[in-house]
Amino acid sequence: MDTMFIAPTPTSPEVDFRFTEDELWLKGESFPENAAAFYLPVIESLRAYLDQRQGVSIRVHVALAYFNSSSTKMLFTLFDALDQAAQAGNRVELHWYYDAEDETIQEFGEELRLDFQALTFVEHPELPA
Repeated sequence: MDTMFIAPTPTSPEVDFRFTEDELWLKGESFPENAAAFYLPVIESLRAYLDQRQGVSIRVHVALAYFNSSSTKMLFTLFDALDQAAQAGNRVELHWYYDAEDETIQEFGEELRLDFQALTFVEHPELPA
């Protein structure tokens, strides 16, 4: 399993999971018509990758300018899989990017920090270019 790349659309984020580098990116906006249909293959690939990793450092970068409530549910499932990997002995850094003026996404990041305490949370108050 080398990479998983899904190009962004106007309603779904870019998924750039470089499994061999232990580097995972979600970037863009997320409000697909069917969030489960979009995210389930991503989560399944992530779980398959995590099942093969032991004692490694994994960097996860999430830079979503907007996501709707159905995407939120799927993101929590994704973060739960990462949290379990961290509890199993991997070091998982979650880099959370947001616009400094967007309190909603900043607060969601704070909620993630509280809900998934096995993750090393790194806050970035700017979106990457």
